[in-house]
Amino acid sequence: MSNPNYTPPPPPPPTTNPPSSADSNRTIMVVLAYLWLLALIPLLVEKNDNEVRWHAKNGLVLTAAEFIVWIVLTVFSAVVPVLGTLAGCAVMPFVWVAFIILHIIAMVKGLQGNRFYVPGISQYADKF
Repeated sequence: MSNPNYTPPPPPPPTTNPPSSADSNRTIMVVLAYLWLLALIPLLVEKNDNEVRWHAKNGLVLTAAEFIVWIVLTVFSAVVPVLGTLAGCAVMPFVWVAFIILHIIAMVKGLQGNRFYVPGISQYADKF
């Protein structure tokens, strides 16, 4: 006979696998891929992980685009003093904030396992 006061024990908690060191290494490498010249680290270290290598290349191309924009704005401000000062004081901070936002978005997308394509820039990451 069954005991009416008997309650079965609760089921055991679900087992979860601890995060592997490869996952945490990949996370670190994706973050480094979008920290300007630190993108060279995942590019040189992770030779077998194509996803990390793509993010590193994309980060380097994004860094190169920032450098080119910086040079163009600096030359423009030197050649055209009045408009250059306006560009230097009013436009450059917005340009840098836009690039930082692009880095953050690309980092978050990379950590989610996706790729963030920046129009006109990310196509060069696939070429090398």
